[in-house]
Amino acid sequence: MPAAEPSRVRVWDPALRIFHWLLAGLVIANWLLGKFGPTVMTLHFWFGYCILALVIFRIVWGIIGPEPARFSSFLRGPSAIWGYMRHLPRRRPSLTPGHNPMGALSVVAILLVLLWQVGTGLVMDPDDFINVGPLADQVGRDVNRAAVGWHDLGSNLIFALVVLHIAVILFYRVWKHEDLVRPMITGWKWVRKG
Repeated sequence: MPAAEPSRVRVWDPALRIFHWLLAGLVIANWLLGKFGPTVMTLHFWFGYCILALVIFRIVWGIIGPEPARFSSFLRGPSAIWGYMRHLPRRRPSLTPGHNPMGALSVVAILLVLLWQVGTGLVMDPDDFINVGPLADQVGRDVNRAAVGWHDLGSNLIFALVVLHIAVILFYRVWKHEDLVRPMITGWKWVRKG
């Protein structure tokens, strides 16, 4: 049975696209501030609060938003992931509506790592008496000190996930001849249903 002809459909709603680009900008800016920023991390803190608000929005939008944004429309089990991975090396566009099974794992991983990062930032106390998380007094000293290392680990995980995200986008563009960036700007994507 031949595959259905691809059609151009609106996949990503404006709220999801705005979320995506705001999150990308804030995460990159905050990572740079964390690695190379000033000694006083006030702006880093404020960007962290904004990232938390965006992650909470995405979780809510993943439950009540339009179908392509809902977790229930793109989170799949191991067999769907494995089936998608088997066809990944093919040199043709996948044209999946919304996130493919591998992209779904990326979404979940990024959201979880960002929650981890914000959480550790809120409770850490790096002993500089300046950059103490606003909830540091709500946890014990051992957690305060450990959170510094956890926060550093989180920043490395975020860097790795961002690099992987960009590498996959380039792989799709160069190898599979599928543009994943334009749909996240315009909302429109070529998809094949069936």
